[in-house]
Amino acid sequence: MPERIEGLPELTKKERMKIARHAMPEQTPEARVENFAEVALGYTAATAMEEAQRCLQCEKPLCVAGCPVEIDIPAFIDLIRQGDFKGAVAKIKETNTLPAICGRVCPQEDQCEVVCVLEKKFTPVAIGRLERFVADVERDAGTTEMPHCAAPSGHKVAIIGCGPAGLACAADLAKLGHQVTIFEALHKTGGVLVYGIPEFRLPKAIVDFEVENLKRMGVEIRTGYVVGKTATVEELFHEQGYDAVFFGTGAGLPSFLGVPGENYIGVVSANEFLTRVNLMKAYDFPNYDTPVRVGKRVAVVGSGNVAMDCLRCAKRLGAEHVICVYRRTRNESPARKEELERAEEEFIDFRWLSAPLEIYGNDDGFVTGMKIQRMELGEPDASGRRRPVPVAGSEYDIEVDTVIVAIGQSPNPLATRATPGLELNRHGCIVVDEATMMSRSLPGVFAGGDIVTGAATVILAMGAGKVAARGIHDWLGKLERGEVTKPPFTSAPA
Repeated sequence: MPERIEGLPELTKKERMKIARHAMPEQTPEARVENFAEVALGYTAATAMEEAQRCLQCEKPLCVAGCPVEIDIPAFIDLIRQGDFKGAVAKIKETNTLPAICGRVCPQEDQCEVVCVLEKKFTPVAIGRLERFVADVERDAGTTEMPHCAAPSGHKVAIIGCGPAGLACAADLAKLGHQVTIFEALHKTGGVLVYGIPEFRLPKAIVDFEVENLKRMGVEIRTGYVVGKTATVEELFHEQGYDAVFFGTGAGLPSFLGVPGENYIGVVSANEFLTRVNLMKAYDFPNYDTPVRVGKRVAVVGSGNVAMDCLRCAKRLGAEHVICVYRRTRNESPARKEELERAEEEFIDFRWLSAPLEIYGNDDGFVTGMKIQRMELGEPDASGRRRPVPVAGSEYDIEVDTVIVAIGQSPNPLATRATPGLELNRHGCIVVDEATMMSRSLPGVFAGGDIVTGAATVILAMGAGKVAARGIHDWLGKLERGEVTKPPFTSAPA
């Protein structure tokens, strides 16, 4: 597809409002549960341009304020309407270096699209789908242009973790002329983008493509490097000569249920299950001989995006009956509406208002079933959602041979515990100044993404990485002027 074609005429606002939102072509549910290929098939050029015509080009675009990475949304959409796809992706990349990823996995319905003026009476412009379209056009054309990078500043910055926050921070720092090295504990780059998100939602070739572009910008990436073991943060500063360090280590420590029977064979965390399926490519058996346990009857506990990924992966891996066990109702599910609807289309058995009480097993130690209690909703809790309350005498049993626990993750403590003086909150998250993302206890140490907020979204992590890059750039200027010094690491561990 060419990067530019003849555009469409500019319409009046009334004419634009008459255009219906364009659906995204998809594999049918019956077909897609048999493969791991991407479900959404993308817009054609004609469809994208027609969808772009729906944008009202507001004088005060609320969508821009709703975007964590500050994309000039009306501008790139109007360039699509004009048929200038190359110009549209260049406009996006002024603030977002990962458009193909964000266009696929970011919850636009809760951010930029929810504040679209058309949302009030009609349906919002499909901002995410348009972002994905132009990013794919650029990649398919093989004409990706690198952003301009300033002259070398002479400063070195270490990024811990190659997930969304680390990638965004590294890209912005590279553009500012700083020498950036990313240290990734795994053998593969991309963080949660590769180990957590299935191929049918985010093809790994796209992540690899975006990471290679970052390397072309001069960013060095070292895999298999565990900060806290291979080297400490103190050693990065004082032995390897880095002038600032950014933590983008995410939330990779799984939570469990705390119910009897959780140690039976066949009970796994969502983290382990998805890592085996995605990063270790268990979905591509026998080309990759990765062991992953998927029985005939699988129960996934939880109803967030991670739970949806587990449910849908289990179905594709051959489970005959896949059950979602969630203690609230569908209305309280934290999953994206799109992902929830796709799971429903893929024949998942949703048990709303249900909580696991016990996991059963046999004498050989294998899972055989689960005791479930029905719940009802009471008064709102601290999260603002109505608190689930057990219904007395409502317990019942289900037969399962695999249980996947997807009830949340917390920060991995490996690197933080090995960093003396680093202030953490009670959840193990790094405490930062939100304006700069610098640690409140260790000057020169920055953090962003799930290691600060707890498990959240890809785009929020990227936004935090961008804020941190600005904070780091300011810090390096002060370091150069002698106004600050690197942390001495003389205090006791936090």
